[in-house]
Amino acid sequence: MLKICARLGLSPEETARLGVVWGKSAEKGGGRMSLLLCHMLDTAAVAEFMFDHYLAPATRDMLDRVTGGRGRRFFAWICGIHDCGKATPAFQRKSPGEAAALAGVGLRWRAGMVTAETSRQWSHDKAGAFLLRQTLQSNGGWKRVHLNWVCPMVSGHHGTLRSATQKDVLHAQGEAHGKTPEWRRTQDLVVEAFTAALGFESLSDVQPVGAPTRAEQLGLLGFVVMADWLASDSTRFPGVSELARVSLAASRKRASDAWREERLGGGMRGLRPTDGSDVIELRFGHSARASQSLAIDVVRSMGAPGLVFLEAPMGEGKTKTALAAAEVLAERFGLSGVFVGMPTQATADPMFTQVRAWAAAADPGSEDDAVLLHGKRAFNPEWKAIRGGDWVTADARFRSVHEDADDACCANRLGPADWFLGPKRGLLAHLTVGTVDQLLYAATRTRHVMLRTAGLAGKVVILDEVHACDVYMSQFLKEALYWLGQARVPVLLLSATLPPTQRAELADAYMSGATGDSCRLELPAPGGYPNVTAVWPGMPAAVVAHAPTWREDLPVQVKVLTEPSVRGGGAVSGPERELEQERPVIDLLERELGAEGVALVIRNTVARAQRTYRALASVFPDDRVILHGRLTTSARADRTERLLDQLGPSATPRPERLILVATQVAEQSFDIDADLLITDIAPVDLLLQRIGRLHRHSTTVRPGHLRRPTVYVTALESRDGQPPKFDGGAEAVYGRHLLLRTAAMVLRAESGEGWSVPSQVPRLVADVYGDGALVPGAWHAAAEQAREAWETSENTRREAAAPFLLSRPGERAAAHLDGLHYAATDAASEEQLAATVRDGDMSIEVVLVVRDEHGFRTLAGQSLGPAGEPRGDDLETLAGDMMRLPQALTSSALEHLVPLPGWSDHAWLRHTRALVLDAALTARLGAFTVVYSPETGLTHRKDST
Repeated sequence: MLKICARLGLSPEETARLGVVWGKSAEKGGGRMSLLLCHMLDTAAVAEFMFDHYLAPATRDMLDRVTGGRGRRFFAWICGIHDCGKATPAFQRKSPGEAAALAGVGLRWRAGMVTAETSRQWSHDKAGAFLLRQTLQSNGGWKRVHLNWVCPMVSGHHGTLRSATQKDVLHAQGEAHGKTPEWRRTQDLVVEAFTAALGFESLSDVQPVGAPTRAEQLGLLGFVVMADWLASDSTRFPGVSELARVSLAASRKRASDAWREERLGGGMRGLRPTDGSDVIELRFGHSARASQSLAIDVVRSMGAPGLVFLEAPMGEGKTKTALAAAEVLAERFGLSGVFVGMPTQATADPMFTQVRAWAAAADPGSEDDAVLLHGKRAFNPEWKAIRGGDWVTADARFRSVHEDADDACCANRLGPADWFLGPKRGLLAHLTVGTVDQLLYAATRTRHVMLRTAGLAGKVVILDEVHACDVYMSQFLKEALYWLGQARVPVLLLSATLPPTQRAELADAYMSGATGDSCRLELPAPGGYPNVTAVWPGMPAAVVAHAPTWREDLPVQVKVLTEPSVRGGGAVSGPERELEQERPVIDLLERELGAEGVALVIRNTVARAQRTYRALASVFPDDRVILHGRLTTSARADRTERLLDQLGPSATPRPERLILVATQVAEQSFDIDADLLITDIAPVDLLLQRIGRLHRHSTTVRPGHLRRPTVYVTALESRDGQPPKFDGGAEAVYGRHLLLRTAAMVLRAESGEGWSVPSQVPRLVADVYGDGALVPGAWHAAAEQAREAWETSENTRREAAAPFLLSRPGERAAAHLDGLHYAATDAASEEQLAATVRDGDMSIEVVLVVRDEHGFRTLAGQSLGPAGEPRGDDLETLAGDMMRLPQALTSSALEHLVPLPGWSDHAWLRHTRALVLDAALTARLGAFTVVYSPETGLTHRKDST
């Protein structure tokens, strides 16, 4: 750096000042202060390795495009310049031990004017943006258009992007920023010396020739944050306090060692052209079905990254189609990874296995980069094997680490780099599988949202079961699609079928981002099923095509099973009342199931499923199982695995007789096969999803009396042609409007020939979600009233999402990021963020612990320490005893539940509340009594007052 100072013609005094302005204090620098220029060069050197070994080719091309072919050097500069605002009294005062050295070279401040409060107000990210704008404009002649998009790369590197206030302007002109000529000159020199060290001739030489899109800017800022965090690891970048030892070469050596130890490179960089090849056969070992070939042909024809809808019946092979299509898109458009978003944690687990297997076939070795993104990944057997079973160290060690804190080095192990397991970093891994929430979070105005955007840049995004997003979640999905379209990220949306209106809205959102104009596309209706719809910028017209399905239609017989309307009071109570309510189902199963066969009973609420399960004990005590979301993590995982073994595509032997009672957890991505289906009514698309579990596998040998696929619809009572009555739980979950229109279709099917699945699926969904006349004349008044209530509710929920979306109204035309976080979403925890994107009260995860006369123990009876301290393998057992409480218990849990005292030394336990049960597995929680049964799960009731 001394040579750089000499080349710039700096005086000894100016050089001396650069030799005392620090960037990392001794407390955070491994016992030594580190000069500001050293940290900036360290960050730039890390950025060079990111450019060479991490960024997708598409991202590198974008950087080259906006810099006139100097993308790599500019990327290093933009990452390293982030901390220039530390060259201010407001920051430098934070290390009193360095104040004397600063004063000795003329860099002073008045202690009464530069205080802890002014340092907080004039943080170095805001100060850096002002400083950089001033220096680049005055000394580099930069144009305002480039200053406007580059300076937020500095002001936002701590996770928020706010507009400058009048107070900020006053600080920039005041003593906290440095009013004296010595300070102003030193600030300019920090920028100039750093720029020269990277090989630029002058500040004007750095100026870009274009501007990225706003979404690309947000992703670029995320990479700046990533480079900063990596270079802030004092174990790999120890403090350097002598200017003579500061150089880009030295920083490159440190960055090289750190990069090798962190193992952050990788991604799918070895893809080979597959034009003309059967990608399905190459990767999965069998010839492509017609629908799969169609999808591959469509993505090969796309002129630019775009949005593709893959709609196909259950069992058609949509997942394989999407992965093969993603490979083609990645190869064509210079992408290096995928994100696969699933509706639930349970559906993400098997997808993780499929993605790793596909990656291993497409680009051997890339599967090692795969990260599973959800809170229960510790119980996924494949993830545990990858992490060597040490899930506590691997997954929990970062839970309380601040983004600027020093991350300790972990021993090398299989699987993805440990760095990606830190908070907010998971999407930055090249291959990621998680819940759809991970994508929806990227559409929220939350701190560090740029890390999520960066994590999606350079990937193909695949979202499965998108029909499961309700109107509230869809606002976040559309916002995410807008930003993905603007970032040129291709997206594959998978569904059994989508209502035409929903398909059009999602396409409009993506194309509005991709083109920069508000789009209202006219999408032709698919002419058949399965089908593919594709849109991309510059297309002459949307591609809408269909292909024949690989399997014959299933002629499903549809019947209504009327249940008694028992509503409170009466002479019958308790178990006898439950038995009376469930008698029609019990009688049906006795009659239709006989001595052999598998029945699936789906209820719309947990309480209703538990009631059905209990009542079945009178006739089927040994042939029933229940599955829902109020079981502990390990119980639900074990039960799900056992059911897949018994009823999955390779089930051997299949049970002679079994009744599975479940909630919506059996509705999607659950590859089981039932001989008979009994289901509560639900909107037609969800009802058809449930029917997808009926006679699912062609290889299953069925009892002769169950060879006709039949579904019995419950929670529906229709008499004398009058509008039907629905179970209260069904109306509470789905609303009356869609249930009435679905009921009309169900009753029509019952009196006719049933449904042909899958060929009739698109028409059934379009009719129910459309505006055409559908219900009988006697229902019209009730249907119109339900429609008006539904529209009011839908509009209210749309408006409720607006304050949390990443874009504020009228802001999408903005050319830069300044002011993006004008009002950040208050979501401090993952639970709060999940509630934000799913329109629900925050739900709380707890660990169930038993306390009896002997002290604390786990549900399985393992003794804990006197204060609940885990011993030996207790950590994993306790994690398996976790569950998410019903939302009705959230406020009581927040008020009354805390971690056990003995959990304070454990990374994840110290943040987890304990629900302490007595020996009877019962607890009082505020106004509620809570009971846990290992067989049926959690129940709660509100105590009378």
